[in-house]
Amino acid sequence: MKRSFLNYKTLSSIALLTVGLTTACTTDDNGVDPEPEPTESRWITVAAARMGDNPGDGNGGTLIYSLSSEEAKDPTVSIAPFDNGFIVPSNRTARLQSSEDGSTMFNISYAGDTGGNYTKYTVEGGQNFTQTGTEVSIAPYVGSAPRWIKLFDGDKTGSAVYVSTEHQFDDNGTPDDATDDTYLRTEATMGVVTLDLVNSLITGFEENSVALSEDEEANGYYISRIDMPTLNAAGDKLYIGARLSKVDPATGESDSDYEILGSKTIVLDYPSLLNPTVISSGVGYGNTNGYRSINSFEYNGDVYQANQGDPNGSHILKIGANNQYDDSYVFSLDDALGIDEAYILAWRPAANGKAVVAYRDASSAEGVAGAQGFFALVDLNTKTAEKIEDIPYEADFYLFQYQGFVVDGTEIYLTQAPVGKNGNIYVVETETGDVTKGAELVNVDGSHYIGVF
Repeated sequence: MKRSFLNYKTLSSIALLTVGLTTACTTDDNGVDPEPEPTESRWITVAAARMGDNPGDGNGGTLIYSLSSEEAKDPTVSIAPFDNGFIVPSNRTARLQSSEDGSTMFNISYAGDTGGNYTKYTVEGGQNFTQTGTEVSIAPYVGSAPRWIKLFDGDKTGSAVYVSTEHQFDDNGTPDDATDDTYLRTEATMGVVTLDLVNSLITGFEENSVALSEDEEANGYYISRIDMPTLNAAGDKLYIGARLSKVDPATGESDSDYEILGSKTIVLDYPSLLNPTVISSGVGYGNTNGYRSINSFEYNGDVYQANQGDPNGSHILKIGANNQYDDSYVFSLDDALGIDEAYILAWRPAANGKAVVAYRDASSAEGVAGAQGFFALVDLNTKTAEKIEDIPYEADFYLFQYQGFVVDGTEIYLTQAPVGKNGNIYVVETETGDVTKGAELVNVDGSHYIGVF
């Protein structure tokens, strides 16, 4: 019989605070089984995005629901966050982060009256999340729809970013006749704020002009969107992903048919947030700002970053300890998987350098909300990848808005549920590739799941 769990506050709190048991396979010299090794559970928080006007748009708000890691791996457990989850304050899809141990959720509301408000919650099981600390607004610094991320510094710091642009012309024409003006360049002004996640305090804010090369700017290129700040291993530089856009220099009008340049990242000093420079990849092309999920991670002293919109399919790029792209590292997802037009939607590595990647490709069916998604297991060290076949796929399995994976040792948790249909939590053991089908995720019409935290 399937067990339905609606409130875990008591049961799962006990699971978290007490030690579980593992079976020991050896005996001591007296032939007596030794005491079993203790193992500790952690919270797994599932995020669900309700439909707004259209299936899969996620604009109807975000709900979260937590269960223990043991329950998350149990296919007889069934949860229904859309019916009894905790509503996260956000006008549209919330931008969520979690502490490394899963005990705390962090949220910055996206758009609406509460847009830009930072709150954090203690995870207590089921729909029980208790707000802790002070609510603080970063909207005066980065607007009411900020792009933000939690830095991997022991859950201490978050960072939010924005960029504003202004096309610049010389003054050949009259003020009433801008068509006679000559396009010069586009000024891109970047704002970066840092947030103390422990004490709910804004700790830094700087605005800087971010320039491309003279040739690139003369040809109409400029940085139009930034996201996903990542702290380097030394803790003295922040890497910020960038998307380029272009105008036609002859007219000053937007240009959508242009050559895609090498992928770029903004590098600035940390924690001062000063002295930005732009580095360019000679391997990957297209954007590095990602979308809803963290797009770059520090591993083994370097930073590995996915790119999107690459004419040759998404790559995983490497930024070395010298704060420059390492073009000797070539990892094409197209080549590794034997596919065409790979587009990395979200990804997350474990500490062993093996990662789960959510992607779409040329074979993706067109579902009710967009292109069909898939998962692959990749190895950053060997630059190899394999599609995870033990997870079911169908046309409505939409991953464009996917946000969160949970890493627990060498295991990576994820959600699988097509738009408007039930699905499950799955757990990938990255060392072996083994996949465990876990708890059922009950869905509602037009809605979808956007990950675990």
